[in-house]
Amino acid sequence: MTNGLIQPQLLLQICCAPDASVVFERLRSSYDITGYFYNPNIHPKEEYDLRAEETMRLAEKMMIPMEPAPYDPQNWFAMTKGKESEPESGERCRICIWMRLEKTAQFASENNFNLFTTTLSVSPHKNADLINELGAEVSEIYGVEFLQANFKKHDGYKRSLELCRLYNVYRQNYCGCLYSKENLEAETDENDLLALPFGL
Repeated sequence: MTNGLIQPQLLLQICCAPDASVVFERLRSSYDITGYFYNPNIHPKEEYDLRAEETMRLAEKMMIPMEPAPYDPQNWFAMTKGKESEPESGERCRICIWMRLEKTAQFASENNFNLFTTTLSVSPHKNADLINELGAEVSEIYGVEFLQANFKKHDGYKRSLELCRLYNVYRQNYCGCLYSKENLEAETDENDLLALPFGL
């Protein structure tokens, strides 16, 4: 609540703490945000746990409540079967984004949120137009408004780097799924991995 006004309740699908940082900062004055960390694509489990823990730690520091979500990689592997060799931003990524938005919209509908959105568009590696297109499709199915955005605009990614330094947030060097990790390792010299500009 700000200035005596009730803020719309927004369920925010969070892909990682770095991207969440700038979205928390930008939306908190206009929305009553609840974070939702649903990312069955992240592999291996140790990496998933690390990203989840960092997100929870950041949310606590920035005073954003979080709702737990299941880690169901088997479902993700089933949904993306046959798309293992797809390039980044190909059909596998489309399925992955849809899956996360669909689960977020379902939770938002079942728990009376006014809107839902995602932090995914902060990344320079993600297509905001595609994210917004899929968000709108899912919105129609569940009857919950999707907040369209491109959080990389106005130096969103740069600001996320600044906030990561401020809060000492872990930044991963690959998108999250097993296939993106394998592709990265195949194409990148081991000594350069930590220098890659991922905060996905």
